[in-house]
Amino acid sequence: MKNILFVFCLAFISFSYSQATKKTVSALRITKSPTIDGILNEAFWEKAQEAKDFVMFEPGDGGNEREDKKTTVKIVYDNEAIYFGATMYDANPKEIPMQFGGRDQFGTVDFFLISINPNNDGQNDTEFVVMSTGAQGDAKVSSGREDFSWNAVWDSNVKVNKDSWVVEIKIPYSALRFSNTNIQTWGINFHRRVNNLNEQYVWNYIDKKVGEITQYSGEIIGIKDIKPPTRLSFSPYASSSYTTFDGDSEFNNSIGMDLKYGINESFTLDATLIPDFGQTAFDDQVLNLGPFEQRYEEKRAFFTEGTELFNKGGLFYSRRVGNAPVNYNVIEEGLNENEEVISNPDKVNMLNAIKISGRTKKGLGIGVFNAITEKTSATIRDNATSETRKKVTEPLANYNLLVLDQQFNQNSSVSLVNSNVLRSGDFRDANVTALLFDISDKQNKFNIMGNYKLSNVNEFGVNTNGYSTFIEVGKRSGNIQYEIGHWRVNDTYDIKDLGFQSRNNLANYFSKISYQIFEPTKTLSGFRITFQNEFRYQNNPNKYSGNNFEINARLITLNRLAYGGQIESSIGNQYDFYEPRVAGRFFKENARIFTSGWISTDYRKKFAMDLRAFYFKKYNDSNKTYSVNFSPRFRFSDKFEVIYAINFREATDEKGYVNELDNGAIIFGNRASKTVTNTLSSKLSFSTKSSLALSFRHYWSPVTYDTTFFELNSDGNLNNSSYSDNHDINYNIWNFDLSYSWEFAPGSQLVALYRNSIFNEDDLSSLRFKENIDNLFKEPVTNNISLKLIYYLDYNNLKTWL
Repeated sequence: MKNILFVFCLAFISFSYSQATKKTVSALRITKSPTIDGILNEAFWEKAQEAKDFVMFEPGDGGNEREDKKTTVKIVYDNEAIYFGATMYDANPKEIPMQFGGRDQFGTVDFFLISINPNNDGQNDTEFVVMSTGAQGDAKVSSGREDFSWNAVWDSNVKVNKDSWVVEIKIPYSALRFSNTNIQTWGINFHRRVNNLNEQYVWNYIDKKVGEITQYSGEIIGIKDIKPPTRLSFSPYASSSYTTFDGDSEFNNSIGMDLKYGINESFTLDATLIPDFGQTAFDDQVLNLGPFEQRYEEKRAFFTEGTELFNKGGLFYSRRVGNAPVNYNVIEEGLNENEEVISNPDKVNMLNAIKISGRTKKGLGIGVFNAITEKTSATIRDNATSETRKKVTEPLANYNLLVLDQQFNQNSSVSLVNSNVLRSGDFRDANVTALLFDISDKQNKFNIMGNYKLSNVNEFGVNTNGYSTFIEVGKRSGNIQYEIGHWRVNDTYDIKDLGFQSRNNLANYFSKISYQIFEPTKTLSGFRITFQNEFRYQNNPNKYSGNNFEINARLITLNRLAYGGQIESSIGNQYDFYEPRVAGRFFKENARIFTSGWISTDYRKKFAMDLRAFYFKKYNDSNKTYSVNFSPRFRFSDKFEVIYAINFREATDEKGYVNELDNGAIIFGNRASKTVTNTLSSKLSFSTKSSLALSFRHYWSPVTYDTTFFELNSDGNLNNSSYSDNHDINYNIWNFDLSYSWEFAPGSQLVALYRNSIFNEDDLSSLRFKENIDNLFKEPVTNNISLKLIYYLDYNNLKTWL
């Protein structure tokens, strides 16, 4: 109770917020919209007020812009859209870098960025970026965090002149959210990146030492008598695919649609009807020998776009929707004699999904996500009678998430999050509720954040409750910053139905202190050094688990050479309560030391490379691991670049879990393992709207066990065991993608894709690399060719056409 009172007292103390005087610029109303061609030749551009006198954002701190690199921006508006005309003066426009890339891809280019906030709340900006090549980028920004997965439909063009390059932009009101008031005052800031000088300028000064960049916006004034439009758009799609595997072939056709609807000026409904994820990129799968589930990145567009609210509290792992059935791994339990599983789908089809999200003028964010997945069944055959039967592995299920997030004072928020999974029939249901707070004082100097989460799982008629708590207090401004905190999770806390959770039943105490510079020195444009430590415990029963001490540094030179390193060590015996896979058991290990270093060269040059290496060793133990990752890249031209990466990792004398016997004995093995990963990616851009891309990855991980195995004792030590079995693994993943993408109209796209993939897992871990490749290609290859067409339709344009 005292902690709660402290949090709310701090909230009241931080009720007001002050910052330096804001710049303002007036927008001019026009009656005829400009032609978006990068030429500011309409008469009204001459009359519009200039936003000028930019100051340095990086690497310096507020210095004046260069005389030959001045920037001016003018703003006009009408009943349909707001327009920006920006002139970036440059004495040598031929030196402006022009590496072509697709949407949201920041290569070697200059860019002009608009950060706009119609609610002027200092926390939730929308960014629109135009590269010197004409390519676009856009992002949602919440409390300083950019989300480039969000895409809007807007128009822009670039013109390079003898002494400047000019950007002309049209942002329809349908791409923004603003209140229906007669007089509007919007937050605004502009950024200009000068890539060959490694400099970035901003219109309204941003103090990088204090607060978030969203708190330093200037203002647009003079916008009157505009109304939020009907925000309704449709993106129907049609796709066809042809797949072959091991002599079988399959042809599929699909049609569906995504829909966006502005419920009011603040909230938007996103829906996907009959979704198609056939062209979703491959996962970077790895061999997982540890006790925890492997987390994979979400790559389905519907689940990555505009999800900043849904990520509050870490309760939403969207890969759960449409993932493996809840009973996929236990289908063989309860089989009758002579029965076998002949079909067990590892994916659940999603029938539909919706998102409702937005934020009111008073800072209340509301997010609602709901998805329905279909019933999925395995097929079981009786080999004696040849009869088959179905067994449900995942019933019809509903996945739901609700987020309420109240922001205030431009730097603080309190949130309530609830996730809920309901499955039809006698299957597992789950619910999680979380209260979150993130509060800073009015000077943005000190911060307190934390959460309290409760989980409930109903399975076989039994309710199981669990909890998780977290609190952190720290200083987040100035050259020296620090924090101290604690989190605790009990042994029944479970969010895996809609969230991601690696472990529970733990307590962790941690602290961190760092020093960084915000203005360049004679040799460095950036420097940060951090020291942190943690002490770990098992929560129930309360037992010491281990510790960790770490120091790391990151440096960037004025000519953009970045490098750094890390030293990490533990002291005394460490106790792993997770590797044995049995509650109440632990594995005692010696302390360890870990060192790493990395270097990244200047990407502005045609040839650049990244190099990273680490070395790990346990004290008084023969176990050691080392890894090297080398990634060179070469830009053949502004339209063609190739990036290659090879990672080699080798571990020796590593002891880990292999099996649990019927008598309860836990068996460990001593293994040698290595991993070789080769990746290649390249992109040939025909224009900013059309490109051919290649992506290739081969992952190989052989693991070889000694002939002597061990049994884990109750004191965490290992004794020799008579156990003998073959646990050697030879694991291969081969993925190849070749795709052509053409954005033939704003928001509309044609994608043609060819891909092949091979997977193999056996026990031939002694094979050499070439022998392994030969062995891999004995496996059947999956080949897939697909074509997908997406067409964007805006209601306002459609209404005009009709």
